[in-house]
Amino acid sequence: MTLETQVINLESAAQNAETFKAMEAGSKTMKKIRTDVGIEKVDDIMDDIKAEMEMANEINEAIAQPVDPLLTDEDELLEELNALEAMDLEAELLAPPSSSKMSGFSLPTVPDAKLPVLAREEEDDLKKLEAELAGL
Repeated sequence: MTLETQVINLESAAQNAETFKAMEAGSKTMKKIRTDVGIEKVDDIMDDIKAEMEMANEINEAIAQPVDPLLTDEDELLEELNALEAMDLEAELLAPPSSSKMSGFSLPTVPDAKLPVLAREEEDDLKKLEAELAGL
């Protein structure tokens, strides 16, 4: 082994020792942080944040209320108008057609005569054909 190889090995060992010390210090620091900031503390802080956000939402809703009780929200009025229009449309669609509405249509006349009766032979052939098809 040459002197240069020993120097390289010693430097490598020193770097490994420094790396180990740094990793050990990091591990100890992480353990300390974890003990200082336990899951219970995190849960408590998250609950506090949620409560504060809910309180802020309640305050925002209270501030957003109109000062004049006679003023109403336009969205509510539009929603009510749409509901009334939908009810009118539904009533119109469900109502039976009036003769005045039907006057514009020209419908064909319905025949008064009875439909022709199939001859007995045709009926028998039809029954045979149906029986054959049912047997398949």
